[in-house]
Amino acid sequence: MNDFPILFLLLTSGKSSGILYSVPIEEDGHFQNMKQTSPKRSTIAEIAAQAGVSIPTVSRVLNGRPDVAPATRARIDQILKESGYVHSSAAKGLRKGSSGIIDLLVPGLENPFVTQIVRGVEEALERTGLRLALSFTHDNSLGERQWLEKIADRATDGAILVLAHGQSSRLDELRRRGIPFVVVDHRGELGPDIPSVGTTNWTGGRTAVEYLLSLGHKRIAMIAGPASLRCSLDRVAGYRAALEAAGISIDPELIRPGDFQLQSGYIQTSSLLTLPDPPTAIFAGNDLQAMGVYKALYLRDIHVPERMSVIGFDDIPFTTIVSPSLTTVRQPLFEMGRIATSMLMRLIAGAALDSPRVLLPRTLITRETCAPPPSLS
Repeated sequence: MNDFPILFLLLTSGKSSGILYSVPIEEDGHFQNMKQTSPKRSTIAEIAAQAGVSIPTVSRVLNGRPDVAPATRARIDQILKESGYVHSSAAKGLRKGSSGIIDLLVPGLENPFVTQIVRGVEEALERTGLRLALSFTHDNSLGERQWLEKIADRATDGAILVLAHGQSSRLDELRRRGIPFVVVDHRGELGPDIPSVGTTNWTGGRTAVEYLLSLGHKRIAMIAGPASLRCSLDRVAGYRAALEAAGISIDPELIRPGDFQLQSGYIQTSSLLTLPDPPTAIFAGNDLQAMGVYKALYLRDIHVPERMSVIGFDDIPFTTIVSPSLTTVRQPLFEMGRIATSMLMRLIAGAALDSPRVLLPRTLITRETCAPPPSLS
């Protein structure tokens, strides 16, 4: 697959958001930390000294109190603006002794799926003055456990987790330690009281297949994700539901296992093309697998969408860069990160959530990779 280069870009807002990257890298059984911190922010005391006023006066301006002379208020506001001082009403609700650090645990940054969630969290924290500690698990339970041991040695106000598995003893341990947390894109079974943000995977899978059916396809293949993940099972269930509703029998040969990686899309597509009656459309469990589908078709000179229609899942950034641009089911990844952060801030402040589980809708984004099957073209 090395002859099929794909460029992934981690895009940031370009603004300083107080992010502290704490990236564990396994090397000979040990972990090293690589840290990147933003420039030091001015304190209230420094603002007061520069303005020639007392600290309480600066505090009154920050809190919108009226008992400050207009000229003094204007001078302090100007200094605050020039210094880049960030004051957030959200940060006021943090418990006494706050560390000012929010932990974000993710599998890694190889998949743009994750970077979109990170960007949503980053933007939500942008004006709070809080720092974000970003840690990687490499999608395994060992990484989760090592992260938990790490935060036991330092303070954290709360955590946002993208876990390898949904219900985990790690969550019980966070609760035991009194650390508020929110799970994003829960990929396993979660208890009803676990704060989480996810999307409707079953509906997304059904919508994708219904679109292909509307174009006249009947031989529709599905390359799934890991069978251990709830989101993968739900997408397959949506695929099956759409076919059954259309009166089309399920052909087990057209449902192929995958791992949400590019290589599995390539391998399974290559196998599907050897069937006596190959599919006319392929629904990939995620966009990375769809790129593997592209590769297998390209090597066999099978044009998309003239001879094969393709749909992905996620709508990560490069879906509009590849040619033809990929039709896919959009997950609101950025919004998931933003909402998870908002929920966490409420939990840190001791406020109740309206609902512990938030499910966001998915949207089918039609681009250039779907057309009627060759027999109908």
